[in-house]
Amino acid sequence: MSHVRSPSDGAVSFSSLLAGLEAAGEETRLRILCLLDEAELTVSELVAILGQSQPRVSRHLKLLTEAGLAVRQREGAWAFFRLAEAGGEFARDLVRRLDPADPVLAADRARLDVAREARRRQAAAYFAEQAGDWDRIRALHASEERVEAALIDLIGDRPFRTLLDLGTGTGRMLELLAPRAARAVGVDQSAAMLALARSRMEQTGLRNVQLRQGDVYAPPVERNGYDLIVVHQVLHFLDDPARALKEAARALGPSGRLVVVDFDAHTQEFLRADFAHRRLGFPLAEIEGFLTEAGLVAVRSNRVPPAPGDSGKLTVALWLAEDPRVISDGFQRADTEFA
Repeated sequence: MSHVRSPSDGAVSFSSLLAGLEAAGEETRLRILCLLDEAELTVSELVAILGQSQPRVSRHLKLLTEAGLAVRQREGAWAFFRLAEAGGEFARDLVRRLDPADPVLAADRARLDVAREARRRQAAAYFAEQAGDWDRIRALHASEERVEAALIDLIGDRPFRTLLDLGTGTGRMLELLAPRAARAVGVDQSAAMLALARSRMEQTGLRNVQLRQGDVYAPPVERNGYDLIVVHQVLHFLDDPARALKEAARALGPSGRLVVVDFDAHTQEFLRADFAHRRLGFPLAEIEGFLTEAGLVAVRSNRVPPAPGDSGKLTVALWLAEDPRVISDGFQRADTEFA
């Protein structure tokens, strides 16, 4: 299996370049690359856009993935395809040399817009169905605006190139932070939540975000690969939050930072029965201990209490910790495609 790889100097091997050219040098496959440069797509969506049979489209996708130009990502019963990280740069360079006004490409984009609108309607219907529960939860704690402001303040101005959002839900943390990153990945176990997140990413125009279905106990991400990891309102659903934080810490690169946002300890028992919360928040010292056990240092925490007059509402807590390793010439960052 040949793969187009892009070393730091931009050079690729003769065989890799030839494989990439052979894979891209066919009308349908070039059209597919143009579409995958715009969005992650399923086989059925590509079939509808291209007007070709499912076996033929699948064959083209197989050739593109074997050449390292595209990646297949399983999500429940579906599989999404997107441009690969390394080989995708080669593909993006080809795509951007094309005239966007070309009639074939323009027609494909018009049909892509139809597929995106279908996704948006599906996501909106699910959101409307669940909105009552979400509104009820939001009404219980300090405002999201104040919590997000505290999160931005905690992260500060220090740059981060790679971002991972574990338990991404509707993708709000990606929407908030991905514009500051070169590459961002959101992981969630729920296909319905990923559909919401995908719709949000498309509406905000974020092209540097990948979405993956997976468990926070075994996240489908590369080790040592991320400068900033966010675990936002996830831990209270878990039976073993310490284990989840250890897994998150393994994905941090040297000097990378891990941010946790969750409820401070509280006594609202109905959240267990009505919303499947396993933990009634966390004392600051408990999460600090989990982060330390995960091998992280410089642990600090903060609270965002309800606004004055909002008696009975929950306090949101934030924690920040750092990987103690230092980037050196001998350390190889894991920025390769997850397989």
